[in-house]
Amino acid sequence: MEMNEVFLFKKIVGPIFFPVPLVLGILVLAFILLYTRKQRSGRALVLIAILLLGSFSYDVASERLLRPLEYSYPPLTDIGNLQDIKWVVVLGGGHTSDPKLPVTSQLSEASLCRLVEGIRLHRELPKSKLILSGGGFFDRVSDAKVLSEVAMAIGVKKKNILLEEISKDTEDQARLIQQIVSKDQFILITSASHMPRTMAFFRRLGMDPFPAPTEHLVKERAAITPERFYPSAGGLRKTERAFYEYLGLAWAKLRGLI
Repeated sequence: MEMNEVFLFKKIVGPIFFPVPLVLGILVLAFILLYTRKQRSGRALVLIAILLLGSFSYDVASERLLRPLEYSYPPLTDIGNLQDIKWVVVLGGGHTSDPKLPVTSQLSEASLCRLVEGIRLHRELPKSKLILSGGGFFDRVSDAKVLSEVAMAIGVKKKNILLEEISKDTEDQARLIQQIVSKDQFILITSASHMPRTMAFFRRLGMDPFPAPTEHLVKERAAITPERFYPSAGGLRKTERAFYEYLGLAWAKLRGLI
């Protein structure tokens, strides 16, 4: 398949295996069986779907799935030995171009977290420039362009920003960023759960960036709150994030990319 076809294939097929579509698929199959001679199997599948949805929605279960991904690399808090770093690379995490909204509201939560961390590190490293990476396959404006507009709106100088606007996915970003940084060392910023897959792509090309994970969904709490004992959309979101990354890792390994 051509690269664009592969990209579309994974974007269309991948979400079928996310928690909500998976549970709904089981329920559809269950209801079909309930109208056949296999009613016992149908009832069993209904129970399985309910148990899965409940498990996926509990923080205890969802965080056990997500934690190994998010804490594969520690946060970059000590940059005392990185003062000569030339590049701070921020991978875009999605946006929606809506001119009725302020540009800060057009970025996804992932993109906004990544950008804020990038700007924080850029300001602490006076010799650095920001590389903002991300294309716009499903949008007329690139991720990188929207990231740059937000960065400049909150004080980053245009001369300190470079854009990579044609990548479709993380594999593309690694290849295109290598063309910019060459053999220079650099800091790489993406969501914590996305970092294992990202580092695998970059290292496969011979790069060894300093990882700076951000947007951690699994956090240590000082106290246990009552909400922890109930299923929630927040728990389901963590499970979906874990599924997304584990599927991404499996797909990359299947294609021999990492």
